[in-house]
Parts: sequence; C-alpha cells; structure tokens
Amino acid sequence: MVDHELSPSQIRNLERATGAEVLDRTGVIVEIFHRHANTREAKLQVEMARLKYVAPRLRESSGGGERRQGPGAGESNLDLDRRKIRDRLAELKEQLEAVQRDSDNRRSARRDQLRVALVGYTNAGKSSLMRALTGSQVLVEDKLFATLDTTVRILQPETRPRVLVSDTVGFIKQLPHDLVASFRSTLTEALEASLLLYVVDASDPTHEAQLEVSRSVLREIGADAVPSRLVLNKLDRMDAAGRAALVEKHPDAIMLSAHAPADVAALRETIIGFFEAEMVEDVLVLPYAKQGLIGEVYESARVLSEDYDEAGRVLRIRGLPGALARLRRSLAAA
Repeated sequence: MVDHELSPSQIRNLERATGAEVLDRTGVIVEIFHRHANTREAKLQVEMARLKYVAPRLRESSGGGERRQGPGAGESNLDLDRRKIRDRLAELKEQLEAVQRDSDNRRSARRDQLRVALVGYTNAGKSSLMRALTGSQVLVEDKLFATLDTTVRILQPETRPRVLVSDTVGFIKQLPHDLVASFRSTLTEALEASLLLYVVDASDPTHEAQLEVSRSVLREIGADAVPSRLVLNKLDRMDAAGRAALVEKHPDAIMLSAHAPADVAALRETIIGFFEAEMVEDVLVLPYAKQGLIGEVYESARVLSEDYDEAGRVLRIRGLPGALARLRRSLAAA
C-alpha cells in the first residue's frame, strides 16, 4: 500500500518491480468503504466511486488487444470493459437518484424539527456518543469508516418538541474527491441540521489536524455556515495535564467521555439549551372540527397550556418559528 494517490502507470511499474498487487491511498479507502456499506444508498454510492477509480486503471491483459468477433465486433476487450463501466455508472446514477429522492422526502418531513448532526474524523467516537445520547444500538467499532450511512435517532430522554440526532460518515485526510461527491447526499444531513457537533478524539496527538480536515470537507458542501460546537471526546484516555492543556487551548469546547453518563447528560442539556434559545411562544386556536391535528401540534411544539372557548381548543405553545409557521399552514389547509 502507498499512502499517496498513484497514476495508473505508476501502479503498473510498481507491480512489475515488486511482483505484488499495489494499492494507492484512494484504492485502500475505496475498498474499506466497499466492505462497510450496508444500506442500498451507501452501496450504490460506493460502487460508483469504485468504478470511477477502476476505469482509468484498466489495462489490456495478455492478448487483450485482440478485436472481438460477433456482437461488439471491432472493440478490444479493454474497450468493451470500459463501455460496460460507463453503462453501469449510468444505471447506478439512475438508481441512486431514485433512492436519494426518497431520502430528500424524509429530510423534508424533518425540516422544521430540531436536528443535531454529529460530524468529525473517522473513529473519533461519534457512534459511541450517538448511542449514549439516544440509547440506540448503532454500530460501534474501533476501526476506520465503521459508519458509512447516516443514522437518525431521537434524543433520550425524549423532549417536546423532540430532538433528532444524526450520526454521519467519518472524514479522513485527502478523502478522494469521488467519495466526497458520492456521499454528498449523506453529508446533506449535516448541511440541513440546526446544530453541528464537531466530535474530536482529544487523545489523538493529531486531533487538531483531524479537526481541520472535518471543517474543510464541510466547507466544501457549504455546511460551515451551520451553528456548531466543538466536542472533545475520549477524555478518559487523557491525564490531568493533557486535559488542562485542552481547556487552555479550547476554553469554549465541550469536554467529555462518551462512556461517562454525567458527561453525556451535560451535553444533552447543552443541546436542549441551544434550541431553547431559538424558540418562541405563540397561541394557536385549534377549531373543534380540526381536533385531528392535535397530534401534529404535540409533535412539532411544546404545549405550555390548554384552554377551551367557543372557537375551539386554545393552545399556548413554544417551538421553532419554522415549525409554528408550518402548523399554521396545516390548520389553514385542513
């Protein structure tokens, strides 16, 4: 393995010189992504990135330059392989667009909800923190890119309105451009969040460089405009001097261990406090003929009080401005 991107000719020359298969940095990352893709969307994204990586590296096998007979006559085996890849990429693109339309619809339905996205370098502990915050059984493994798919769960104990937490694909330095492009829809979860938590493995000596990689990738998709907080994780692996140095360098950061319940509870309160500052109060009158919408009200806002008059149920509510506007639109359309 070579920790740089190599041209096809460099790979061929190294393989001839060593007699062994040679993978450059991009090839290794693509293979790791391929092994860890679980959902249909991730599998389609990874296969596209894999084919784009393989296509320019195809070469003639022994006798491969011979022209075919019959169907495809006039094409060499190499030409045929390249055409198959182009056709397959077109097919994958069509399938991925259909899957992403469904994902976009789900994200649209969550648009006015309170949404937090965990972002950061691969293996920073995002999935452990996700499990601690939501009580979900998301995959937690000490390896690169254990999470390739965006997972969305409800913050626990549940709040009103509820807070959604998403765990996103981890970043790595020199992430191949095709993989960034392929996972753009997955990263959209970060772009559309109300709050980003940059999770950093504070015990890693290179954590400052890793943080810059995460910020750089998110700048590329425009998510650097989303409000964010820095979360320095894995403090249980550090001594007192190391923790003190972190406090001095990052006084505004949230410092915790995902395995310490008190730390996780404090982070939960920080998240709730962020959204409380964004909320407003309003009064909503739910006509007696439209009581079927009461579930949507409780889903979208916190009901502070209920009363009744001749017009219907009078609700004093608190929520995000966008959510309250959507409730009024629902009432008008019902």
